[in-house]
Order: sequence, then C-alpha cells, then structure tokens
Amino acid sequence: MQNYNEKNMIKLANLLKARFPYIYISSFEEERVIDMIRKTVETSEIIKTTRKLYVWTQTNGFILDNTKKQHKETIDARRALEFVEQCEEDAVFVFKDFHINFGINNRPADYMVIRKLRDIIPNLKTSIAKKNVIFVSPELVIPDNMQKEISVFDFSLPTVEEIGNMLNEMIKQNNSIEISLTEQEKEKMAKSALGLTLQEAENAFARAMVEHGKLDISDMNVILDEKNQVIKKTGILEFIKNDLHIDDIGGLDNLKKWLKKRNNSWLDAAKNYNIPAPKGVLITGVPGCGKSLTAKAMSSMWQLPLLQLDMGKIFSGIVGSSEENMRKALKTAEAVAPSILWVDEIEKGLSGINSNGDSGTSTRIFGTFLTWMQEKTEPVFVIATANDISALPPELLRKGRFDEIFFVDLPTKKEREEIFKVHLNKRVTNMELAKELLPTNELCKELAELTEGFVGAEIEQIVISALYEAFFENRGLLKNDFEKVINNMVPLSVTQKEQIKALRDWANVRAVAATAKEKLANYENTTAEGDDINKSRGGRILET
Repeated sequence: MQNYNEKNMIKLANLLKARFPYIYISSFEEERVIDMIRKTVETSEIIKTTRKLYVWTQTNGFILDNTKKQHKETIDARRALEFVEQCEEDAVFVFKDFHINFGINNRPADYMVIRKLRDIIPNLKTSIAKKNVIFVSPELVIPDNMQKEISVFDFSLPTVEEIGNMLNEMIKQNNSIEISLTEQEKEKMAKSALGLTLQEAENAFARAMVEHGKLDISDMNVILDEKNQVIKKTGILEFIKNDLHIDDIGGLDNLKKWLKKRNNSWLDAAKNYNIPAPKGVLITGVPGCGKSLTAKAMSSMWQLPLLQLDMGKIFSGIVGSSEENMRKALKTAEAVAPSILWVDEIEKGLSGINSNGDSGTSTRIFGTFLTWMQEKTEPVFVIATANDISALPPELLRKGRFDEIFFVDLPTKKEREEIFKVHLNKRVTNMELAKELLPTNELCKELAELTEGFVGAEIEQIVISALYEAFFENRGLLKNDFEKVINNMVPLSVTQKEQIKALRDWANVRAVAATAKEKLANYENTTAEGDDINKSRGGRILET
C-alpha cells in the first residue's frame, strides 16, 4: 500500500511529466518539500526520465542540488528566468520565496518578472529538454494574470507514519533517556502531534525528554502546548486548557458513558472494527446543568486539544472575510486533528440565518459549516451546546451531522448528591473549617432533599455562599449556612418554568436523556400540562 509520501511523489511526477509549466507549493516546511521534490526527480520508477534539480534563492541565485555549483549571475529574478529558458537539459527549477515578485504587504508586483514568466511558457511546454518550474513559499500569492498558468500543489503536513518514524529515531539516538511507552502509546503520541511540522514535533518531543529526563504518556501535555502555538496564531480559535476530570461532573452518567465508549476511536485499533471516528454530539437542555463543563472535561478524558470556536470572531466587517475566517478555523481544526471543536451556545452564532440583515453572510457561513460536518475526513469531534434549541435550523439536527443529541435536564436527587459531593470535596478541604460539619454522604443526601429543582450551577453557588457565611463570622461551616442560602435562592426551575417545559416537550422525541436510567427512579418521562416541574423529565430513556 502506498503511504502518503509516495502518493505525493506520484502526483507531482504526473504534473512534471504532463509538462505543467508552473507548480506552486505553499508550505512552511521548505526542506521537507525540497526533499520530496528531490526524491521524485531522482526516482526513475516514478518519473521515468530523471532530472537535475536547481534551487534558487534571492541571496544565492541558482545552486545545482547536492553540489557547490552556484550561478551568482542568476540572483536577479529575470536573469534566473533567462537561465531556465536557455537550459538544454532535463531539469526542475525550484524558486524559494519568489512570491515577493507577485506583490505582497504593500509591495507592488514586478510586472517585468511576471511578463517574463508568461513569455517562457511555450519554451517550458515544447522544448526538447523536459523543464518545469516549482515555486515554494510559506504564503500562497498568485498574480491575477497568472492564475491560469500556475497549478497549486497541496502539500500536507507530516503523516502519523513520518512523525512516528521520527519519534523512534529520537528514542534510538537518546538512549540515556528513560522511555516508558508501549507501541500503542507511541502511536497515540505521534497522532497527538499531527498538525505540527516535523520540526515542531521534534521540538515538542525533545522538550518532553529534557524536562523530566524521561518520556512517557504523561508528556502528551507538552505536545498540546506546541499545538496551542499553532492555534493561537489563527486569532479565531481559542485553545482551552483546563485540569477538569470527567469525575468532576456530578450526574449525566448516560452522556459520560457514551463519551467514554468513543475514547481512542481515532487510533488504528478501531480500524479492526471498521468504525469511523465519531462526528460529534449536540448537548442541549436547561442552562447551568453542566453542558459546557462536559466539553471541558471531555478534553482531559480523551487527551485531545479542545478548540473553542467563537462565532463572534468569525464575523467581520470586511465583505468576504467572514467566510474565509470560517474556512481558516475549520482548516486549523483539521490540521491539529485529532482534536475537539467546541461551539458554545451555537444558536447565538447562527441567529442571522434566513434574515437579510447581513446580505446572507450567516447563511453562507452556516452552509460551509454544515458541508464540512458532513464531509470531513479528519478526526475532529464537534461538541456543540445550545440552550434554545428552537433557534437551531432543522438541517443541523438531522442524522449525519451529529452522532447523537443529548438533553440535559434538571439534576435528579441522586445527581444532586453527586454534585454536592464534588463541590464539597473540592472546597471544604481544611479540617479546621469542616470540624463542625464534615462533608459526608449523609450531609449530601440531606442537602439534595432540600434542593429539588436546583441546577448544578446553583448548587455550586450554594456551597460558595455557605462558605462566605462561615468566613464572615470567622468560624467553621454549619449546616444552617446551607439552609439559609437555599431558603433565600429562587431556582431556575421556578423563574423559567415555562421555558423548561417547552424544552422537555421538544426533547421527549428528539433527544436522549443525559441522565442514566437507574437515576430516574420516581421520575416520569412525560410533561403533561399541570405536572410538577420537578417530577416530569425530558429526553428519551435509552440504554447505553
């Protein structure tokens, strides 16, 4: 089976054999591109007629590859093109950073150079000597009057095989470093470095080795730090780093179990089951019940970078730039794949759809996003959260966009116990503070009884407010502190009763309950008019 490098070489060889005059490769990995070109023109099995390789820079002119032979007279761009025209041997001419002649950063285009490029096209196509020109640059800049003559070659970032080979080579060369990696963990580390250049990946592995004097799976965080640099440079996506664990979320067992089952599904072991990488999940429901928290904790559980897509940054005042921002954001998410793309409160970002206020920009951006979700091949898991599900267009909700839609309802009594336990264990760690009231299971049960209808965010605030009561009086925590706060707080289930009922009515046939079946004892799954808001539930009850 061909690896991706061989496919690249065959594709390039076909363009060269077809006498394409100008090929443009946009990449920051200059040396890796040159190496691929070199292997292509030197491998007779691929290109049939091997060719010499000349590499040009504005500082040195042409240098015959792998030799010291330098042509100083070709430093000038037009003289270099004359050299190409007059050459009578089979050759490929690589121009580094030639795009500066095409007009960039307020520097005008050199039309004499562009005219010369057009003048020598017949020579490149029909001369007895087989000749091609390849432009290599970190930026893709093509003058308007050359768009028909230049073919853009898509040169991808390193494959997992290339990164894995480099990692193995580094391990061999650093035999004084303690290596504690299984073959699967090596694969996981290599895949976590996808989206980095070979140099960036090498730097990340080297940094991990020197920081601890060893290399193990815990050094995945170093790789994520390097990816953070790539993401920051986009200005659109935000890298979310957190120390949350999936067990920091009380309840939502159905959703957590679903996510755990899909962990590592991007590894080669999953190919044995012929399963694709999961597309994503939409989490909707009552505000403050842990939707965003789940997205953050999921990143730690899967050990993948979490990228937040801010729809506000996508939209720009310049015509056409919003669509380009979306394409750039999605391309970056794919470049650092496997990754998690988080779109928080997605309904707000899509609020302009079907309106004429933005000349159809929102609709076009939405269309780009939908098409990408349906057709993406890179393992980018999309997790979207929404409070107002009615504001979402139906085409986003159909099967194929998301693997599942989960509904997060008000926490049950069992879930409230777990939420109290999480926040008490996290905050009441000082035994002097807790000597009057230890955070026991019995206390959590009693507090859960008192907070029927409260959401997770409200329970967290109850714990914080109770601690303020104790802090103000400079004493230990008392049960009365919690009771006082609870009695003074009006929960969301009261202030937004009608909205919650509407959400549940929608979820009963369209979404799966995030709460586990065993924790729904004594709760109905219907929302008939007049039912107690704290007894009716939303979402279909499924076994996961």
